[in-house]
Amino acid sequence: MRLLHASKWHMADFISDDATPRYAILSHTWGLNEVTYHDWKNLSISDVWVDTCCIDKSSSAELTEAINSMFRWYSMAAVCYVVLSDVEATSDHAVLEERMAKSRWFTRGWTLQELLAPPPEKLIFYSKEWTRLGSKKDFVDIVSSITRINKQYLQGQDLRHASVAQKMSWAALRQTSRLEDVAYCLLGLFDINMPMIYGEGDRAFIRLQEAIMTSTPDDHSLFAWGPILDEADIASSKGAFAARHGHL
Repeated sequence: MRLLHASKWHMADFISDDATPRYAILSHTWGLNEVTYHDWKNLSISDVWVDTCCIDKSSSAELTEAINSMFRWYSMAAVCYVVLSDVEATSDHAVLEERMAKSRWFTRGWTLQELLAPPPEKLIFYSKEWTRLGSKKDFVDIVSSITRINKQYLQGQDLRHASVAQKMSWAALRQTSRLEDVAYCLLGLFDINMPMIYGEGDRAFIRLQEAIMTSTPDDHSLFAWGPILDEADIASSKGAFAARHGHL
């Protein structure tokens, strides 16, 4: 794991979890209002992980390791700062919830695991002005409504209690910039390790389902994406699970 020291502006690599210092982790979406160094240089924790500078994306080996480790990194962080770059702060709670419900952050594939991995009190939402809005625990009702994720999983219940199809339904309507990331962004959610093969297209989602079948052979809900359960077929895309929410 590579961390950035926010005040000294240098990188350090840590081989083992035991050797890794206390760190903050950033969750954001790519857009017009990008998070910059000046936004987070004064954080209370000196070591920071942020994808834009802590992963060498030119190295396929490093990228694969990072993607396969990301869920764990978010779960281990001392605090996760979620920057809603399209949400303006307000003291009116009802208006704030309306603005949060429209935020792009809740529509992206990668932010699903970033929402679920940190403990509820350690994930803190911030506005585009970097005003503290509250924790995942504080906003559990509205976040559950926005994401269609059962409250207990937002409150820290072990994700292994959720069925495969239930997890797929949480991701069904989320979007990624690259087709393969539809699968890769879900690896941590299913505790799966897979090599990254950018260019494989839809095959990535097929490989993910094959790996899930191997790791959870007793959970047949993976096949419950259509009107009838058919164990002879698997879904061609995660969108097939959208209609199954509430029936899993």
